[in-house]
Amino acid sequence: MLDLHQWQARFATWIEQELGQADVSHDPEHIRRVVRNAQLIQAEAGGDLAVIIPAAWLHDCVVVSKASPLRSQASRMAAEHATQWLASQGYPEQYLPAISHAIAAHSFSANIQPETLEAQIVQDADRLDSLGAIGLARCLMLSVELGRRLYDPQQPIPRTRPADDQINSIDHFYTKLLKLPQTMQTATGRALAEQRTGILNQFLDQLAQEVGES
Repeated sequence: MLDLHQWQARFATWIEQELGQADVSHDPEHIRRVVRNAQLIQAEAGGDLAVIIPAAWLHDCVVVSKASPLRSQASRMAAEHATQWLASQGYPEQYLPAISHAIAAHSFSANIQPETLEAQIVQDADRLDSLGAIGLARCLMLSVELGRRLYDPQQPIPRTRPADDQINSIDHFYTKLLKLPQTMQTATGRALAEQRTGILNQFLDQLAQEVGES
């Protein structure tokens, strides 16, 4: 019988080694939150934990910078690397194709449609970590690492200008984060995403007030 509790300890050890050079928003704590999100969603939506748990733990096992032209390939690279490692560790072979698909499909930039409930759950779990208080902090921390300014001084909130998150941190809310609830695959994921998006909107409203744009 598959002992997922024992396997999770092995996943945690391996992923800490693999994420040695990760960016600030894709550290081991991100992984742990995604696993927790996946478990929350699975408790309502169902799905096979023998696929969901390893996919959630290993979904970012290949580190590719957000600024790299290879970023859209990262989840496919992670899927291959993860399943090779799982096979070498003796994880049951029958689960590997589904785990590979769930990892490959989790990425926003890869644009791979999740074809299984397990893949939908892992994708939702990862995207939830881009929302709420954690998502806000991750966005700003990564923007600092990439050398992006907080906002456009001429128009901090992109109301009439095109949003450009390659220059302005705040613009990333408009190019991606606020759109994530519409991409959620499960009812539980959507409900959690809508709740967490409220935190981002409150922050943006407060920012607008403080810079005199409200």
